[in-house]
Amino acid sequence: MDKRREVQSSVKDERLVEMRRDQMIKGAVSLFKQKGFHRTTTREIARASGFSIGTLYEYIRAKEDVLYLVCDRIYDEVRAQLLAMDLNAGTISNLSIGIAHYFKVVDEMQDEVLVMYQEAKSLSKDALPYVLKKELEMVQMFETLIQQCVEKGELHMDPEQVHLLAQNIFVQGQMWGFRRWALHHAYTIDEYIERQTDLLLRGVTGYKTVK
Repeated sequence: MDKRREVQSSVKDERLVEMRRDQMIKGAVSLFKQKGFHRTTTREIARASGFSIGTLYEYIRAKEDVLYLVCDRIYDEVRAQLLAMDLNAGTISNLSIGIAHYFKVVDEMQDEVLVMYQEAKSLSKDALPYVLKKELEMVQMFETLIQQCVEKGELHMDPEQVHLLAQNIFVQGQMWGFRRWALHHAYTIDEYIERQTDLLLRGVTGYKTVK
């Protein structure tokens, strides 16, 4: 499922590559928020990252590669949080924990999330599908958690409802990033997680469609 689009690097030390790309992501995200993708130059990204333009090109080949790295970082964080759980538990409690983990990742990476969605339109036509595929893979993680609850009898939902609930969870998590400027006046992240989880699951727990 996790077939990564390789971003070329001439450096062979994987730990150094990870460290440099982490610096690069932080510098680029800040610039993309301020100026947008097209108005930001690779030289500015290098400066914000703390190294030279020559060093920058040892770790990426094009500015577009940075958006791939941002996308991968978000996906990897969500995946790591969910894989640390018992994906076969099939309980509402386990699903709620998964939702909380995901919302916390969005809270911690809200700048990256915002930039990814604002600037995805800047990707080439052959590159955009990769980002969209990553998003669908994150939704699929929640479909798996929900389906486990269905199989254990905790939820009563058909496949279409499972898919839609997974999409809703994904979008409500993203909303904290997009609308935090309005939401943080009313909720802490923990309060937001509690209320959204209640809204998402109250209507489906033990729910059966009336024919």
